[in-house]
Amino acid sequence: MRHILSLLSFLVLFVVGLDGRAVAAEATIALDDFSYTDTSAEPVDQSAAHERRLQAFMVALRRDIAADPRYRLAPSAQEGAAFKVIGGIQKTSTLVQWAKVAVIDVGARKVVMDKLYTFRGDNDESWERAEIFVSREVMAALATPAPIALAVFDFELEDTTAASAGASAASDASYLAEVTASVREALGQSGRYRIVEVGGEAAKVRALHDCDGCEAAIAQRIGADQSLIGVVRRVSRTEYTLGFQVRDAKTGAVLARGDSGLRMGADYSWKRGAVRLVSERLVENH
Repeated sequence: MRHILSLLSFLVLFVVGLDGRAVAAEATIALDDFSYTDTSAEPVDQSAAHERRLQAFMVALRRDIAADPRYRLAPSAQEGAAFKVIGGIQKTSTLVQWAKVAVIDVGARKVVMDKLYTFRGDNDESWERAEIFVSREVMAALATPAPIALAVFDFELEDTTAASAGASAASDASYLAEVTASVREALGQSGRYRIVEVGGEAAKVRALHDCDGCEAAIAQRIGADQSLIGVVRRVSRTEYTLGFQVRDAKTGAVLARGDSGLRMGADYSWKRGAVRLVSERLVENH
């Protein structure tokens, strides 16, 4: 099991070191030969049989993937591969083998499948059954839509209360930072979105929610597919509303928007309200 589980550490290093690349309409799949380790300590040397069965396993797996017109197989070293499939098989006893298989979305730097399987037997039939099962799992993972690259800009505050002077500016900024961080975390964890680092690109604009869609162009420059801006509107010290808007980074078209309506609560409740609103409109309804 140690040899199979060690693949997990490789996955972490691999994903961290990837360069982001866009997924083509016909996705290119890089599929390395799986590794094989026999730790069963059986007295008979079966290395030749294992090599033959592993080769047959890989031929069948490549055949199954290539049969789908959405995918094209390519050498693993080829630049532009949309997905990489890696794996290893370990025999631990006479009748028990384990397979560790992972599918990596290269452009998103994300492991979309990482599973450990066990199958019984060490003959041609058992290997064929294992390949059929693994190929179905891999194909299902490949069919999972790639996450949308989303630039979530810092939420902004519109304060129309009489006490909107600078006395509470520091606490307002702290609460807004919590709102932004929480929304980014919720959308990133949903699997639907990949959050793109915004950096200081938006600092040149005083108020993104009032710049007539300029955030879309900023999002495109930093490699995002879509942009999200949000605003907290303080009506009174205990009343507020929340709003957000998502645009297509290339066209500037509005793709989604939401408004919470009037809500009651102290400033620390902004975060909870914003996460709920954005999650309901962008994640739960899709």
